[in-house]
Amino acid sequence: MNHLSTLAASDSLEYYMSQIKQFKLLSREEEQELASRYRRHGDLEAAQRLICSNLRFVVKIAHEYRGYGMKTLDLIQEGNIGLMMAVKKFDPDKGLRLISYAVWWIKAYINNFIIRCWSLVKIGTTQAQKKLFFKLGQVRRAFRQMGDEYPRIEAARELDVALEELEEMECRVNGRDASIDIPLMEGSDYTLLDTLPDPRDNQEQEYLQQEQEETVASQVHGALLQLNDRERAIIEARILSERPATLQDLADRYRLSRERIRQLESNALKKLRNILEPEAAQLLA
Repeated sequence: MNHLSTLAASDSLEYYMSQIKQFKLLSREEEQELASRYRRHGDLEAAQRLICSNLRFVVKIAHEYRGYGMKTLDLIQEGNIGLMMAVKKFDPDKGLRLISYAVWWIKAYINNFIIRCWSLVKIGTTQAQKKLFFKLGQVRRAFRQMGDEYPRIEAARELDVALEELEEMECRVNGRDASIDIPLMEGSDYTLLDTLPDPRDNQEQEYLQQEQEETVASQVHGALLQLNDRERAIIEARILSERPATLQDLADRYRLSRERIRQLESNALKKLRNILEPEAAQLLA
């Protein structure tokens, strides 16, 4: 980041801070009343006041993550999304202050943002790996602050992981992605991007594919209308849903046996395959 862009980012952050400081902090009683209004009546104005009064806490939490090389305003933005989710889920009857509950949502959104932006290849595919990613950074900074050399064996012991796991995560943390927009030669506009083939279909192929998908979707929709209500509901729940229902789910819903639901599904599929053209019928395979 050059000097001008650094100043611009600093000015933007200062302006943002000056704006959010205009929102006063809420007392426990005010917070309780607003949270109850939102939870019980869906009062969006109450939700907005809860969010605005806690924005300064998001900034404070975001500053804890400055060592990862991300723009502070980006971290704040992600933290604000976490705060909104916390307000949505917050139960005022449990006796907690909102920020005590929200801090976990705010940190979770910031953590996931850093993981996403660190590399095009996922840094951590499990919660344990994500945890190691952040703890590794903390340990390395602690050793640097003490002026000590960073010892892998002691760090692995401190983090309670095998040395091989630590070394693998180090490689992934140190091997950040290179920009494909950086010129390959100084003074040249020729970049790595210019050397990569374009794998996309041409516009004509994309248009034909889109038209075909719309035709198939229309055929499936028309065929579903020829089923009775229960058959259509079973097919939509079992085949066309992003989260397919189990036979037991539908058995409980219709108070039938699992075998009877299976039979109804099988019969409905036969009807659809007789109606649909081969390409559309493949969706129900």
